Amino acid sequence: MDWTTEANYPRPDYLSSSRKRLAPQLIFKGGIINAWGKKSAVALNKGFFNTLPKLPEVKKEDADIAWLIYDLKPPKNQGGHYELFRERTVYTRFEPALNQITKSRPGKMEDFMRQLQEKVDEKLETPPTNRTIENPFDR
Repeated sequence: MDWTTEANYPRPDYLSSSRKRLAPQLIFKGGIINAWGKKSAVALNKGFFNTLPKLPEVKKEDADIAWLIYDLKPPKNQGGHYELFRERTVYTRFEPALNQITKSRPGKMEDFMRQLQEKVDEKLETPPTNRTIENPFDR
């Protein structure tokens, strides 16, 4: 049975991985390696890399980090094994890549407030009629 199209089929949590794992390691370990004037490499799954913001690329000789992007090739015959291969390498400087990965990208405040109000309304037995969240700073 193929359950991959089902609603609750588990999927990787790349957003959590980048914020909780990749960014802290780049900050601490990568910061030390960069301070020593050494180059580093980060190996990532293609799906994970594609969820990151666009990193400013540089020529190989100008790079501080080589991002090694890997993926799996399906087996050529039934019963075969998947093959891990490096799809490409992306070269970046340390600081610009770190800034891109750790920078917040805020959406529109109106969209956030609308979604927040919808969540509040879902939790209330009797939703408010004013359809807005009070601003505590307007008092």
